Amino acid sequence: MQLSFAAPSTAGSGALIVGATEGGSLLPAAADADKTSGGSLKRAIAASRFTGKPGQVVELLAPAGSKASRIVLAGIGKAEAFDSMAAEKLAAKVVARLFTSGEKEATFAIDLPKGSKMKPAVLAAHLAMGARLRSYTFNKYRTRNLEEHEPTLQRIVVTTRDVAGAKRLWAPATAVAQGVFFARDLVNEPPNVLSPAEFARRAKTGLSKLGIKVDVLGEAEMKKLGMGALLGVGQGSERESQLLVMRWNGARRKDEAPVAFVGKGVCFDSGGLSLKTGVGMIGMKGDMGGAAAVTGTLLALAARKARVNAVGVVGLVENMPDGKAQRPDDVVKSMSGQTIEVLNTDAEGRLVLADALWYAQTRFKPKFVIDLATLTGAIMVALGLENAGLFSNDDTLAKRIFDAGKEVGEPVWRLPLGEAYDKMIKSKIADMKNITGTTHAGSIAAAQFLQRFVQKGQPWAHLDIAGVAWQDGEKKPHAPEWGVGWGVRILDRLVADHYER
Repeated sequence: MQLSFAAPSTAGSGALIVGATEGGSLLPAAADADKTSGGSLKRAIAASRFTGKPGQVVELLAPAGSKASRIVLAGIGKAEAFDSMAAEKLAAKVVARLFTSGEKEATFAIDLPKGSKMKPAVLAAHLAMGARLRSYTFNKYRTRNLEEHEPTLQRIVVTTRDVAGAKRLWAPATAVAQGVFFARDLVNEPPNVLSPAEFARRAKTGLSKLGIKVDVLGEAEMKKLGMGALLGVGQGSERESQLLVMRWNGARRKDEAPVAFVGKGVCFDSGGLSLKTGVGMIGMKGDMGGAAAVTGTLLALAARKARVNAVGVVGLVENMPDGKAQRPDDVVKSMSGQTIEVLNTDAEGRLVLADALWYAQTRFKPKFVIDLATLTGAIMVALGLENAGLFSNDDTLAKRIFDAGKEVGEPVWRLPLGEAYDKMIKSKIADMKNITGTTHAGSIAAAQFLQRFVQKGQPWAHLDIAGVAWQDGEKKPHAPEWGVGWGVRILDRLVADHYER
């Protein structure tokens, strides 16, 4: 989809999108459209329940003589509450409405209401971002009724009084959108296609051309490193486990310590011998959402030429039942030298992360390390589908992550760590066990497990994204159904705000 910026009063022949504040007060472009259409917008408001609240839309065919084919009046809510995220949601909702409507072109003529603190260029860039993110499609496996799913909307124009400023802001934003789309594609692929090796191949193909150095370690190399925790998870699969290592050197000093991101990449999770139910297995192609987010983040940083050194380490496995599969009661030795009693093979993501975390720290000596994982169902019990769970040993890093999530619409909520929780994973025969054996504090216990693989003095955060990595239905307006690409925007914003030189 082509996206551009233009001066006000620039409208094409397609849909014209204008705005109204809560209470139904028309913004200037909407007032002009109402005047030229003989008061049709005000009549439409009077005949509907439209009050200008966020998410409300009134649509009408443009009158004869108008350049536009239809006028879409969108509610922006209260003027003082209309911020960048509200602008993105507005654009996403309208694009979702028009995407397969038959319209080929749309012009967003949304004015800044009095009381808004946004600048015109910021408004335009965020309208564009909302439109871009909602324009994502994944139709490659459809063979029938394509006309119902293929988009007709081909061009979007966003009008603004600061075209040059909007273009400057849009350049890095479109790189981030590219990273989000890459992550979504990975999450959406079916598991018979996206094996660990195929994930690594796509990452290498997509990222190397942007200047990212990509290395892939196979099982023999990981065995030499002592990665018994990660390898134990994948030993029941016919598909070989991989460790994907991505490095972007964009800082002025190439020897500057990098920031590090670690992702859980379970390309399909059957639960292993602790087999999930049939229903519980549906959607487990997305158990590599953390790995997808890390890969998409590295792509975004490189695409916008971020002035930072960044590392992404992703453990890629398949957790399958087999005669060679890991058993409950097995004990494995991690790369750190610590031993783990595996009481449940369906608590496998923490085993993968244990070795990936240790590798990232010992090899790269990063400024911080953040891991992302669709780790526990318990996090959805605690936080639902809106917030990711945040755990950290560093208050400054945790605050920065929280703020970044608020800025980009990927909210997180911090949960506690502590010695009492750590005792819950004490094993009778090994250094630790991989589950508590109770239904209490499951997400916290998983985070405590991961913290045992964080070196002393190393700033670290864990993001449990099990509730936000994908969606059934249209719960998050920025994304169509399923893979969301959650994580790319929050990590990119964190880097942009605090770690670029």
